[in-house]
Amino acid sequence: MEDLHVQEEKQDLRFEPVQNASDGQMSKSAMKKLAAKEAKAQKKAERAGKRGQQAQLITQPPEDDPVKERYGDTGLIQSQTVSGRTWDRIETLDAKSDGKEVMLRCRLQTSRGKGKSAFLVLRQGCSTVQAVLFVDDVNVSKTMVKYATQIPKESVLDVGGVVSVPEAAIQSCSQSEVEIAVNSIRCVSRADPLPFELSDAVRPESVTEEEAETGTQFARVNQDTRLDNRFIDLRTPANQAIFRIQSGVCALFRESLMSQNFVEIHTPKLIGGASEGGASVFKLEYMSDYPSLKQSACLAQSPQLYKQMAICADLEKVFEIGPVFRAENSFTHRHLCEFTGLDMEMQINEHYFEVLDVLDNLFVTMFDGLNERFAPELKAVQHQYPFEPLEYLRPSLRLPFEEGIKMLQDAGFDVDPLGDLSTETERELGRLVKEKYKTDFYMLHRYPLAARPFYTMPTADDPRYTCSFDIFIRGEEIISGAQRIHDPELLAERAEACGIDVATIASYIDSFRYGAPPHGGCGVGLERVVMLFLGLNNIRKTSMFPRDPKRLAP
Repeated sequence: MEDLHVQEEKQDLRFEPVQNASDGQMSKSAMKKLAAKEAKAQKKAERAGKRGQQAQLITQPPEDDPVKERYGDTGLIQSQTVSGRTWDRIETLDAKSDGKEVMLRCRLQTSRGKGKSAFLVLRQGCSTVQAVLFVDDVNVSKTMVKYATQIPKESVLDVGGVVSVPEAAIQSCSQSEVEIAVNSIRCVSRADPLPFELSDAVRPESVTEEEAETGTQFARVNQDTRLDNRFIDLRTPANQAIFRIQSGVCALFRESLMSQNFVEIHTPKLIGGASEGGASVFKLEYMSDYPSLKQSACLAQSPQLYKQMAICADLEKVFEIGPVFRAENSFTHRHLCEFTGLDMEMQINEHYFEVLDVLDNLFVTMFDGLNERFAPELKAVQHQYPFEPLEYLRPSLRLPFEEGIKMLQDAGFDVDPLGDLSTETERELGRLVKEKYKTDFYMLHRYPLAARPFYTMPTADDPRYTCSFDIFIRGEEIISGAQRIHDPELLAERAEACGIDVATIASYIDSFRYGAPPHGGCGVGLERVVMLFLGLNNIRKTSMFPRDPKRLAP
């Protein structure tokens, strides 16, 4: 597209010279007018040319700029040098940093030019700070200001400057006490136009006060657009916070169990048969390019078999953090086809409550740690996705299944006392527990035999029930666990009773024939724990690159 000023110039040159009416020759007067018009057009063209040059994208400073060493695009960084220079973190800047010289590798969130000044918002992760440029021809020139304001949003920058404390707090930035007086700015990587505005992606899903007051509906980014461009969506403060909190859950899970002498293990995810039976398994041809080696295989639905083998191998207490695959045709808010499992298994001496003791300590430690270590991240999530802080007890509430059934029946729900709970009744029981016990986190134990897998140990006092448990957050199940049957004869008997061909699980049963200690354990989905701790409405918000029945990319 032509420059607007050039188009105007062409239009001004479209005139017809005045000719002598008698001989068709141009008169002296007309010639003078023509010369004057041409001179005027020439000057206008020169001015338009200058304006066009000024409007061109500035990537490098002009040679005559007195501060040319302080700005301009960097070359491609290819590990050519090691300068020893130190880069600073935005989140560390506060009023105590006043006067400190800093260098920041950051993103340009927004920019605004005003005369001989520019105001930038710089971002690292969840943290933002205002940066300012004022022309003084010592540290900042007019062209340097133009360079800064032309840089596209979300570009990667190296910004140097001095920290100062402004007269009024910068409410729009996380580091509201300070700003950066810029004395150098270089663009490391320029961003192309974005598929959506991050300012739209950070809006709360519910109607804001401003929208309610003005009657204006602001733009929002839908879930599919976010997930299709997840590498951009993840830049929002809430998403940055969510996945830092998720990392914290893994760290606290590991710290708590290792402090109790658990051993971290890593089990295979390519296996020869289904981990838990049923149809929800991803099948594949193993070594399909080699006919003599080809065999059927599948992706592991659970590390349970290998955890139990580790206990039989005398590791005593084990845990694993790893991927779990479920080929479930489910589109609910809480199901994924691939998720990260937090699994544990341990020997027990007398009672499966020993497992609950470990889990009680684990989750209280985890919740305390998240609240203590991730206060800024929780605030960032709260800003976009408001939620009530999780309430939990010390020690955690343990509710027998029979008592849970009675609470539901007393509230008017028709539930089978020897059947499993539905998603609806689980949610209602969670509401009742919150009203009565003031907790969002509780353990429901001693489930009916008919509601548990064949390998769950029956109770000694009543064969209708089992030594099992589920754990709930905000009325949704996060854990299903139990004491496992470690006696091969009883295991085979229970398999037959559940209609399972014992021959198909012979290797599993045989693993307990050489002396197997009593043991129990459980598995929990990482993404579900984070979703419920933060009160989010969809598990896809806590999966970095979610996999559901329709989504395999990015």
